Amino acid sequence: MFDFVRNNTRILFFVLLLLIIPSFVFFGVQGYSQFREGADGVAKVAGHTITVAELDAAHRNQVERARAQMPNVDPKLFDSPQMKRQTLEMLVRERVLAQAAEDLKLLTGDERLHRVFVNDPQFAFLRKPDGSVNKDLLSAQGMSVEMFEQRLRHDLSAQQVLRGVADSALVGKSVTDRALDAFLQQREVRVVRFDAKDYLGKVQPTDAQIEAYYKANEAQFQTPEQIKAEYVVLDLDSIKKTITVAQEELRKYYEQNAARYSAPEERRASHILIQPDASAPDGRAKAKARAEELLAQLRKNPEAFADLARKHSQDPGSAPNGGDLDFFRRGMMVKPFEEAAFALKPGEISNVVETEHGYHIIKLAAVRGGERKPFDAVRAEIEDEVKNQLAQQRYAEAAEQFSNMVYEQPDSLQPVADKLKLQVRRVDQLTRSAGPAADAAIAHPKVLEALFEPESLRNKRNIEAVEVAPNRLVSARVAEHQPARTLPLDEVKDRVRERVAAQLAAELARKEAEARLAEWRQNPTQANAGQVLKVSRVQPAGQPREVVDAALKVKDDALPAWVSVDLGAQGHALVQVTKVLGRDDAVPAAQLEGQVVQAWRSAELDAYYELLKKRYKVQFTAKAPAP
Repeated sequence: MFDFVRNNTRILFFVLLLLIIPSFVFFGVQGYSQFREGADGVAKVAGHTITVAELDAAHRNQVERARAQMPNVDPKLFDSPQMKRQTLEMLVRERVLAQAAEDLKLLTGDERLHRVFVNDPQFAFLRKPDGSVNKDLLSAQGMSVEMFEQRLRHDLSAQQVLRGVADSALVGKSVTDRALDAFLQQREVRVVRFDAKDYLGKVQPTDAQIEAYYKANEAQFQTPEQIKAEYVVLDLDSIKKTITVAQEELRKYYEQNAARYSAPEERRASHILIQPDASAPDGRAKAKARAEELLAQLRKNPEAFADLARKHSQDPGSAPNGGDLDFFRRGMMVKPFEEAAFALKPGEISNVVETEHGYHIIKLAAVRGGERKPFDAVRAEIEDEVKNQLAQQRYAEAAEQFSNMVYEQPDSLQPVADKLKLQVRRVDQLTRSAGPAADAAIAHPKVLEALFEPESLRNKRNIEAVEVAPNRLVSARVAEHQPARTLPLDEVKDRVRERVAAQLAAELARKEAEARLAEWRQNPTQANAGQVLKVSRVQPAGQPREVVDAALKVKDDALPAWVSVDLGAQGHALVQVTKVLGRDDAVPAAQLEGQVVQAWRSAELDAYYELLKKRYKVQFTAKAPAP
């Protein structure tokens, strides 16, 4: 067969052409690309497909931004189907608003683009002092200036789509009042509780009731599918543990980076500044001559420096302090001033120094810093840094070995552990949702997904290496698999009995509450039980939410009125509403009015966006992450 293929390649080539070319003629190249897009799409907006690759790229960017902002949060929280669905919804929203902006001819001009970039605080980190874009920071994010401008222009145009709706939202006083009443209205009530726990002594579940409850609620008594797993982690820390650095190398690094282990030299100086008169043609010459005169006086009486600075220096910041500039280091002063100051010895006075600010006379007061820390004091720091650098260099090679070995020797993780000096770790009771005992490496969603694949459960072989974080690889294997199972009644009988008893007690509480309510409705004069309370949604007076909601739903034109409230497993309550009171003044209504308007505005924006989604025929495919 294979000999035939090798010996007849020309014939096969023509056969393939005969099969492929008619297909292109019939369907067209566009048909092929549309079929490919449809097969690889997660959503469609206005007929345009959002591909799996686009979703993956957008989600990676979202996860990286989230991790940068919250480095201590468990990474698996970001890489979940729910988070991926949120990313997809964000992509769909961008496409919908972009299409609407295009249809509405909403454009963003260069002038507005520049104004927003210069004035918006969120772009402060990208702005240079002259207001231009910091290209280096953009490059670090994988963007050019043109890409950034295009993105910002797109976003500003899309914002205009919703701004008209948001700015035109009007909320009438009656709507605001009803919304505020829902939060702030108070009612006077009597509450009589029939707690299920008070009836537990009156119930005795039978074996038949226990068995019936068990059969009807077997899902409550299931143990989840679990595995015992082994895993190994390759990261920079594990490589660092295998690295030893000779003393000579550490000393060499110390000498090569001496400046890093030295305290920066700082100098304290005073100066007298004479500024030239910019309006006079010979202003600089006169200023220099005046500085030379003062210098001559100082040569005769150096101790007069502070007094002369107070009288003659034109630096308003330092003159009142006798010209004192406090301590400064290199790079803090203009270059000519710095060179002169760092050439002096304490107590010396410089010649006249010319800078862009004028003419200076400098007196050095003191020098500090510049000392190098001894090698022994920084040895541990140097060793850690050198090991980090070597680990970074060796990681790529180690990662390739790791990936190859766990794949080529799939029946055990011990060979790769021995080769790279890693630890084989073990975890019990690992579920599809990881469980509390698992660390972040084994609990990563991609690792769990691979471990619970049918083939992994059946063959108990190593899963392929998974990158769970930058410079961190994990491989694992199933050591023991325990399918989900329903615990036998004998093992859980006490738990079942407790739940049946609670259920029966709650039923007794309900029956007694209903009987008491019937009596009180027939003879209202006897209905004086319960404590009188004042409740609102802001201050519920310690009552369950069900009680407060039921009290506030009673119509205020038929008071006093009783209402029965089911508290579920907690029992039952009877609530008598006696009066409608004013609004609770614990929260000023003025503080909530803005929130009501904002909520109304958000509702209108949501409704408008839903309308746009229908207009542009948004569709999610079967490949889209579940909501």
